[in-house]
Amino acid sequence: MTEFIFFINQVVIAGAVLGCIYALGAVGITLIFGILRFAHFAHSELMTSGAFFAFMLAALFASWGIVTPIPTGFVVLPLAMVLSAIFALGIDKGFYAPLRKRGAKPVILLIASIGVTLMVQGLIRLFFGAGSYSFFETETKDVFRIDTSFLGSTRPLVITEPQLLMIVVTVISVLALHLFLTRSRLGKAMRAMADNADLAQVSGINTALVVRVTWVVAGALACMAGTMLALDVTLKPDLAFNIIIPIFAAAIVGGLGQAYGAIAGGLLIGFAESLAVFNWTMVLRPLNAVLPEWAQLPSTLALVPTEYKLTVAFVILVVVLLVRPTGIFKGASS
Repeated sequence: MTEFIFFINQVVIAGAVLGCIYALGAVGITLIFGILRFAHFAHSELMTSGAFFAFMLAALFASWGIVTPIPTGFVVLPLAMVLSAIFALGIDKGFYAPLRKRGAKPVILLIASIGVTLMVQGLIRLFFGAGSYSFFETETKDVFRIDTSFLGSTRPLVITEPQLLMIVVTVISVLALHLFLTRSRLGKAMRAMADNADLAQVSGINTALVVRVTWVVAGALACMAGTMLALDVTLKPDLAFNIIIPIFAAAIVGGLGQAYGAIAGGLLIGFAESLAVFNWTMVLRPLNAVLPEWAQLPSTLALVPTEYKLTVAFVILVVVLLVRPTGIFKGASS
């Protein structure tokens, strides 16, 4: 039972946390692709800038002496999401909208997004430097250790307060997104435009408003994903830049243009990475008692070394592109 609890700590909890971050990031990417038909590589910088917005607001709260019962990063998250949504609208108006008016092809917008990535990352380094920051410099990160001795285990179930809160916040966000897309007029307009932009425009849908709402939702979700990632690790200028490939893989695996597919793809990639780097010797160790000496399990038995964890997303992406190019939920052909 101790081995099982170790598996829960290292795979189930870690995979759920990573999957939540990937899922929220992938939803923004898939919404932008569904409406505007281009891969927005600068989404990683929306996540990072959103995390820095939250960090500045949390520092402001701390300077005012405001003490909150939960990590301040979660308290200021709604305000940071608003700032990130405005920032996303500004990026669209300043860079992408002029290109769309000139009839630029999706590949041009994609290349422009790479340029935006470099510019935003440069601005972050200009104002904050290249160092690392922590949301818990002035407050403590609570760690919950749940006793499992009644199950015959000597190892407790461990989860931090930010991890628990991010899972809860993600569930609430997914439900809110579902209600928005299925019940609201704007949500239905977004789905209609994602299915057929020309038909949606002929039907009288305000496509310009739909584009703005898309950037607002994508920017807000990116801020949420980036902030939760920073709360779980540390905040730095390249916070989300290093995970943009798994996030894109999650969007493609789920089906480009499909919000629910992005959520499924994010959780799939998150759990797959956790399973791949898990040391299976810790679970299979009892087998050493029955195995011959020459077949004893090594001290470390992982499918992929931790430093190569990102290759898992590549493998899954290639397999999906070969077997089902439209993704799990039959999105746009990738």
